[in-house]
Amino acid sequence: MIFSEALARLEQLGRASVALLPGLAVALVLFGLGLLVARGVRAGVRRAAALRDASPGSAAVLGRIAGGVTILVSFLIAASVAFPSVSAADLFNLLGIGGVAIGFAFRDVLQNLLAGILILLTRPFVIGDQIRAGSHEGTVEDVWVRATVLRTYDNQRVLIPNATLFVDKITVITAHEKRRLAFPLTIGNGDDIRQARRVIVEALRATEGVLADPPPEALVTGLGAAGVDMTARLWIDPPRRRDAVDALDHAIANVKEALTEAGIDLPYPTSQVLLHDQTEETDGDRSRQREGWPEGTSPPRPRWRVQREDEARREEERV
Repeated sequence: MIFSEALARLEQLGRASVALLPGLAVALVLFGLGLLVARGVRAGVRRAAALRDASPGSAAVLGRIAGGVTILVSFLIAASVAFPSVSAADLFNLLGIGGVAIGFAFRDVLQNLLAGILILLTRPFVIGDQIRAGSHEGTVEDVWVRATVLRTYDNQRVLIPNATLFVDKITVITAHEKRRLAFPLTIGNGDDIRQARRVIVEALRATEGVLADPPPEALVTGLGAAGVDMTARLWIDPPRRRDAVDALDHAIANVKEALTEAGIDLPYPTSQVLLHDQTEETDGDRSRQREGWPEGTSPPRPRWRVQREDEARREEERV
């Protein structure tokens, strides 16, 4: 009895499997076609990204994402054909529940993934740009799905999460072709400001790497403790870090030499320190103490002498 029931169930399973074979064959064919379509989509997305001057790594990432989405859609179609009892809505509901669970488990990873895709699409910076993000500054080497690769000026690699770059403020140093640089300096109070300005501008014009348009300039910014504060400003092209360092090096050296040859003073900050005997009778009396100023014609007496004279006077009165 039990043996016959088992055979009946096996026959039933065999008939069901045979009935599923055509659907499975069609599903395999559809899935194979989906793989071919995914390969074409991947190649097309790569070419489209390359036409937008994207890096090979960025184009490959976008191509893989597009190919993966195509393969997923092909699998859903093939599964619905192979198992007619399972509808596409059931599969999408299952994917939705699984997606929520995966989203909670890998929230940071998915956040960086989405931010990386948006960065690749919106392109706030491109490969080779020099950017400043927080305390890090350097050249963008590549944009991955999870992070952006930054090479610092001292040849270190920094991986910055894409979500951080997408949300926080970043400075794209090489966004424009020209860049303005500036450095402060101080001339003496007795020097001619017009002459100093002329000497500074001429020295900047003669500096290698400084552009003639926009022209360099020298501005008075204030009256400091050591003299007249000024700021020299110049423009360079290209605006990369190395060019900026070289331009500032040559410009500061040329301006210093030109001002020295013209007899214009570059004063040091100075301060005056006045000392006096801290035992004077006026110390502690804010209306009379000297605070280090010269003695004058009637300097205050030392406190010990005043106390000794008072004691002697009291002794005389007792006698």
